[in-house]
Amino acid sequence: MSVLSIIFYILLGLLAVILLAALWIFGRPRLQSMRHLANLGAEAPILTEDGITFRDLNKNGKLDVYEDPRRPIDERVEDLLGQMTLEEKAGLMMHTMISPAKGGEIMQGTNFMNAFSTPEVIVGRHMRFFNIVEAETPELVAKWYNALQKMAERTRLGIPVTISTDPRHSVGDNPGAGMFMEGFSHWPGQLGLAATRDVELVQQFGDIGRQEYVAVGIRAALHPMADLGTEPRWARFAGTFGEDAELASEMVAAYIRGFQGAELGPESVSCMVKHWPGGGPQKEGLDAHFPWGKEQVYPGDNFDYHLIPFKGAFEAGVAQVMPYYGVPMGQTSEDVGMAFNKEILDLLRGEYGFDGIICSDWQIAETNKIFGVMKVMDSTSWGVEDLTPLERYAKALKAGVDQFGGQSAPHRIVTLVRQGVIVESRIDDSVRRLLHQKFQLGLFDNPYVDEAKAREIPGNREFRAAGELAQRKSIILLKNSETDAGKMLPLSGRPKVYVENMNADMVRQYADVVETLEEADFAILRLMTPFEPRSGGWLERYFHHGDLDFKGEEKARILNILKAKPTIVDIFQERPAVIPEIAAASAGLLSSFGVSDEAVLDVIFGKFNPVGKLPFEMPSSMEAVRNQKEDVPCDSENPLYEYGFGLSYE
Repeated sequence: MSVLSIIFYILLGLLAVILLAALWIFGRPRLQSMRHLANLGAEAPILTEDGITFRDLNKNGKLDVYEDPRRPIDERVEDLLGQMTLEEKAGLMMHTMISPAKGGEIMQGTNFMNAFSTPEVIVGRHMRFFNIVEAETPELVAKWYNALQKMAERTRLGIPVTISTDPRHSVGDNPGAGMFMEGFSHWPGQLGLAATRDVELVQQFGDIGRQEYVAVGIRAALHPMADLGTEPRWARFAGTFGEDAELASEMVAAYIRGFQGAELGPESVSCMVKHWPGGGPQKEGLDAHFPWGKEQVYPGDNFDYHLIPFKGAFEAGVAQVMPYYGVPMGQTSEDVGMAFNKEILDLLRGEYGFDGIICSDWQIAETNKIFGVMKVMDSTSWGVEDLTPLERYAKALKAGVDQFGGQSAPHRIVTLVRQGVIVESRIDDSVRRLLHQKFQLGLFDNPYVDEAKAREIPGNREFRAAGELAQRKSIILLKNSETDAGKMLPLSGRPKVYVENMNADMVRQYADVVETLEEADFAILRLMTPFEPRSGGWLERYFHHGDLDFKGEEKARILNILKAKPTIVDIFQERPAVIPEIAAASAGLLSSFGVSDEAVLDVIFGKFNPVGKLPFEMPSSMEAVRNQKEDVPCDSENPLYEYGFGLSYE
């Protein structure tokens, strides 16, 4: 046999191995899906007994206590708990990502954000809590949601699904923190809501968000954030209500009242406030999603200040709490992450009397892998890295966690009970809380949504108008230069404008857009707080860390524009920007928080009088940022703009 023939057969063998591996990787999840779907039973029949019509969820032909809407919730919970296997209980204690397939269909395979197929987690692993990630239109989400509930209905006990989501109403491109959903009304982020200083508006947002969520089947909000923005470099600063604890407390309470109502019911969305006991004081602003950001520090001895916003959440009756990843350095007897820290969770259960659901942040115990190979994200088991995954689950359970976010491993819970490490009564305590909220939300009595309402309710004219008004109210006027004719802003007439980072067609509704700076009367620039890109995993590029100032060529380029023409700068402050030179050289300076071009233009051209106030201070230099304390509010030296600053045209 020739050398070429040998090489040919080797290559042929390698190709065969690759093809077989591909068939196993991509075909195995679908084969498993088919097997699980074949194990499903019949749909729950609608029966009438004792004068009541009910869904016979366990298909035994009679009215069980848990199927009877007339019975107290505690009785229904105990009846169902007594019928559940350990495996079914453990399934409820996992809360992971899920996505519809295209067209609102059930996903039979896996993708980058979903480690397992939908039938695998619903039927095979008995899971019933899911965070929706990718989504198309509200109508298609509703279609998918109903199909998901029908699958759950056909399991042994017919326990319904609870769908949750990170924020969906404001602009953002971070799948680790929230994603805007087309079809919903568009609102400023939490910082923008704080800038309005309008507590009633925040509650209105919550009520509108509730209606849009309920219309498509989302019944749990993995928000609001009660963290404080005392560290301006923190990568999740944009999700806070700023750095004042009392304002944040009022806003958090209003937000929750809007989503939940006076008490949880069939039209409510259950809120999961986060991140207990306040994730803001991250060392140097580095985020605890990553090992180099796991330290929460308190150089100002200000731990209690970060608890204040949670008091507002508890007063509003918040249903769920999420502890953060971070390690509260030196605050407890052991330096371990919040979900493993019994003293931190005892504070929540004891001093604050919280008896709702405690759900850990994502993947604290082990790493999910797509196809058994690709990581969704690294495990965030800070302080307990040396423990095995099984030991981490045990430690979190003993600390007080009810549910594991981002995990899909109920077999770990089963193993701990079988080995005698955790007693089943401890599991029952958590499952009671989880079931209780499903009953409160009315999911056992009717989990389905009207798909026609999913076309009518989300993003309707009234809701969009409310969101657009909120956007305008959130914009802050920081500078308005004097000219010979008076104040620079608002602009009048139809000036020639040079624009960057704006939709030119939208600008043409207000002014004549020119291609070059030389042709322009004015320039309008929309900028965003700078950050330092990191070269780690896929998730790291979505978290903006590091310095807050423009540097080098980009800074020089911006300043050259400001020197060449009177320039109005709007800066999207996802973190407090350090822009003393830009502020000095600008003719007008605005701050915004994820608003449309139209909203900004309405302020620039005087269709809306700016009313927003800074919910944080803007530092004057990076040296001042580095010298401030991570846990202390408003402590940078000689800030460029102080907390609460904001101008108007009146």
